[in-house]
Amino acid sequence: MTQESAVQFATASRIHMALAVKDLARSAAFYRVLFGHAPTKLRPRYGKFEVAEPPVNLALNEVGGASGPNNPVAHFGIQVKSTAAVNEVADRLASAGFATSVEEKVTCCYAVQNKVWAADPDGNKWEVYVVLDNDAAGHRSSRSSCCPELPAVIDAVRRGDMVEANAALQHADGAPVCACLTPAAK
Repeated sequence: MTQESAVQFATASRIHMALAVKDLARSAAFYRVLFGHAPTKLRPRYGKFEVAEPPVNLALNEVGGASGPNNPVAHFGIQVKSTAAVNEVADRLASAGFATSVEEKVTCCYAVQNKVWAADPDGNKWEVYVVLDNDAAGHRSSRSSCCPELPAVIDAVRRGDMVEANAALQHADGAPVCACLTPAAK
């Protein structure tokens, strides 16, 4: 069964980058000017710019901790148009001996996706994914792929500031921000 992308774009694939930002509104304003293009999705703590030239899908993930130059990037990605294309890359990576993690029909970044994850030799996370539904209700993933707050939590723990670490782990309503920290739904 072929599953096609719910998002259309002119090229066969495009680069996806997810940046950790401190202030979503200020960052969205910057990228609006840089790209000369309004965001295609703006939700609580999340924004996305899908730009035709250069072909890029830039996600902005608002985090509670450090952001900016010399800070870790959440991840990099390549958006493709079908699950078959995701599977081709997964097979290619696995055949070359790289560890992969496959996710099917996960809700991440307010979209339902099929994806494969792999890390480069320096630990930079890459995802290859297809969007199956572009208007999902949630931001969380079934794994840690959409946990941009994790670096802030780790930094706070390293400093011994457990109050800040706990605050970074919680939304205002007390729900954990990372689905990877809660038991899987059955």
